[in-house]
Amino acid sequence: MSTTELPASHAELMDGVYRWQRHIYDLTRKYYLLGRDRLISDLDVPAGGSVLELGCGTGRNIILAARHYPDARFFGLDISAEMLETAGTAIGREGLSSRVVLARGDATDFDAAALYGIERFDRIFVSYSLSMIPGWEKTVSAALAALAPGGSLHVVDFGQQEGLPGWFRTLLRGWLRKFHVAPRETLREVLESESRRTGATFRCRTLYRGYAWLAVIGPLNLTSPLMGEVAPKARVGVKR
Repeated sequence: MSTTELPASHAELMDGVYRWQRHIYDLTRKYYLLGRDRLISDLDVPAGGSVLELGCGTGRNIILAARHYPDARFFGLDISAEMLETAGTAIGREGLSSRVVLARGDATDFDAAALYGIERFDRIFVSYSLSMIPGWEKTVSAALAALAPGGSLHVVDFGQQEGLPGWFRTLLRGWLRKFHVAPRETLREVLESESRRTGATFRCRTLYRGYAWLAVIGPLNLTSPLMGEVAPKARVGVKR
């Protein structure tokens, strides 16, 4: 999808939200976007592999991942031109411009070949973006369609905070609404359904008493120190 075809209302909304927030985003979000570093360490990118982040924002995650996997190529997609400006500056400052390619696009409907000159990726990850994307279910389908054979999709996002006090849930959700963020109640079910549809494995771990969900849709031979033993197709992992 070209930048001229982006859904104007959502693109403009995100640019408006983050025009100033992007300058302090990483300083503030580190306190409540929990589990991002676990996701990155769990990617297990093969040497020379390709990695796509949907909703790359300020570039914080993609920079950490590029450091962690120095032999891999990285690609970032975001709908906000404001966020991409910040990400591009940060990536250049880190000397990673030769390994990281950014593009503006809609995560629910993107043409990877047109944007990056590559159609499939070994790893795709989405960090706290599905809770912001209208029609977020389409993002999951689009990501799975862009996976290379043997690839995996990694997701971390807000859970339902079921193990936390009610007052905490109320305060958190009120705060998140200020930024047009809504924890997706059906996230786990949608990921499991999509894994079943594609014949892939599905594993989901609950973090911090339900504060966040960390999930992987991947091939049968995918193993991970974080996620433990490979589960049967489309079986949800044990809550922890």
